[in-house]
Amino acid sequence: MLCIFAVLAAPMAVAESVEKEPISLNFHDAELSAVLAAIADFTGLDIIVSDAVRGRVTLRLDRVPWDQALELVLRSQGLSSQRQGNVIMVAPAMQTASQVVAPAIRMPVESTPSLVLEQLTLRYARAADMASLLRGEQGLGLLSEYGRVAVDERTNTLLVQDRQQRLASIRNMLQSLDIPAAQVQIEARIVVVRDSAAREIGIDWGLSSRRGLIAGSDGRTRLADRFSGRGGHGGLAVDLGDPVAPGGAFNVGYLASDVLLDLELRALESEGRSKTISEPRIITANQHPAVIKQGKEVPYQEETSSGATNTEFKEAVLALEVTPQITSDDAVVLDLRINNDTIADQSFAGAPAIDTNQIATRVRVANGATVVLGGILTHDQARNLHRIPWLGDLPLLGNLFRYTEEVRDRVELLVFITPRILDDGLAVADAGST
Repeated sequence: MLCIFAVLAAPMAVAESVEKEPISLNFHDAELSAVLAAIADFTGLDIIVSDAVRGRVTLRLDRVPWDQALELVLRSQGLSSQRQGNVIMVAPAMQTASQVVAPAIRMPVESTPSLVLEQLTLRYARAADMASLLRGEQGLGLLSEYGRVAVDERTNTLLVQDRQQRLASIRNMLQSLDIPAAQVQIEARIVVVRDSAAREIGIDWGLSSRRGLIAGSDGRTRLADRFSGRGGHGGLAVDLGDPVAPGGAFNVGYLASDVLLDLELRALESEGRSKTISEPRIITANQHPAVIKQGKEVPYQEETSSGATNTEFKEAVLALEVTPQITSDDAVVLDLRINNDTIADQSFAGAPAIDTNQIATRVRVANGATVVLGGILTHDQARNLHRIPWLGDLPLLGNLFRYTEEVRDRVELLVFITPRILDDGLAVADAGST
C-alpha cells in the first residue's frame, strides 16, 4: 500500500518558489505520516510513502531548509528518499526507492548471462596450478568477467563456472596442457680422492670463461682419453650456458658416456686413495628439483628468555640439489647446488660452528653423459713412522733402521653426475628398482 501526500492544486511555480525556503516544524510524538504531510503541504511536492514506513517522531526545527529537514526526519527513522521531478519517493534504506514505483519508471538493469558449471578432472597437471593460470595470476587470465573457478585438491579437479563458449576454450586449453611431464634419472657418485689420485685419474680442470665454456688448460691426458686412445682436449669441454658464478670459483669437467669410471674408481679405492661416500640415484620430473641429503643433525643446548634450555639442531650434511631441464635436442641443462657441511672444531655460545663448502652452477650435458664437479679441497697432514722390525727398536742404533716421513696431501671432493632422459615405461621400471 502506498500513501500519497500531495497538494494537487499547487502549480510548478509554487514548488520552485519554495525550493530553498526554510521551514519550521514542532511535533511531539506525532505520526511520521503527519510530518511528511506537513512537508508536502509546505513544498507543494508529491510525496509517495511505502506502506513499510511507520513510526512516530518528536522534533522541533526552526527555520531549517525544507530539504534538510526532510533528510533529518528520514535519517532518524532509517529511511531514504529519491526525487524524480515533483515526486519524492520514501522507503526504508534497505529497500531501493525504485521498488515503490511502477516498473515503467525503473532504470533498466543488464541481465546476467547464462552461466554453466563444469567439472574438469586433471590426470597429470596440478589443479591448483591450472586454477592460478585461469584466474590470470601468472599473466593473461582465461575466465570471463563472470567466470569463477574452485579446486578440489583431493580429486585434482577444477570446478569452473562461466559462459558456455568460454568453457569450450578452457576445456581445449586444459586438454593441451594436461600431459605427463618428461622424467629424468639422476645418477650421482660422490667420491673423495687424494690430490695425487685425482691427477692419476687424468681429470684436467679448466676455468669458467665469459662465454661459459669449460676447457682444459694444458695438454695432460684426461680420463676419457685414457680409455678412448685420444689425447689433447677432445671431448672434455662443456657449454655452461649461463654460469651462476663465473670466474673459476669452481671447476667443471665432462666425461664421455663410454668411460669405464667404475673400474678406475674401484682400483683407486682398493689402494686406499679414494673413497666413495654415496651413490644415490633418483628420478625427478622435468624442471622439478631433486634433493639428496646425507649427514647428521648436531644437537646443542640453547637458553630461552625464561632461563630454561631447549635442544636445537644444526645440520651437517652433504646435500645435492639437481634441477633438470630437457632441451629440444634431447640434451639436459642441470642446475646444480652441492653443499658439503662439516662440524668445525670450535663453537660459539654453546652452538657448534659449521664449516660450509658449496658449489652452484648450471651445465648443459648430453643425454647419458657425465659431468664432474670439484674444487672443494681440504688438506691432510700426517707423520708416518717407517722401521725395520726388531732393529728399529734397538737403543741408539735403532735410528739407523727407522725414519719418520711427513705426508702432506690434498683431499678433493668430486661429484660425478649422469642424467638420463626416461620414457614412461622406463620411468616406472626404474622407479621400482631404486
